Amino acid sequence: MSTPWKQISVVGEASPGFITELVETLAGHHINIETLDSDTLGGTVVALLTVDRYNDAIRALTAAGFSAVGEDALLVRVEDHPGALAALARRFYEADIPLLSVRIVRRAEGWGVVALSTPRTEEALALVGESLIG
Repeated sequence: MSTPWKQISVVGEASPGFITELVETLAGHHINIETLDSDTLGGTVVALLTVDRYNDAIRALTAAGFSAVGEDALLVRVEDHPGALAALARRFYEADIPLLSVRIVRRAEGWGVVALSTPRTEEALALVGESLIG
């Protein structure tokens, strides 16, 4: 069975230097950022990222005062057409498996890669096993 993809969620107070400090912290520890998505909601910044050295990144961010939480995400391959993501989300809903985060990681050549995070990883693995990447 596939190994979950590790992603890190960092939450903090919105400030002009938040992302700069975040990426400089990782750079200072020679940690390569593979993906990064960041949004500001009201006065709060939420950043989701993947890195080449997960455990080191969690330690570095925590030591620098960031509120960083790691979570497993499943990489799922879906056809790239309107409604494909809706059908995938419906499968989780009908199986009563909550989705904590959903990220479209890549789209190319008629396919998409979606990272899904849920508190019930084992059940999710069984639900989408035929579409897992990695």
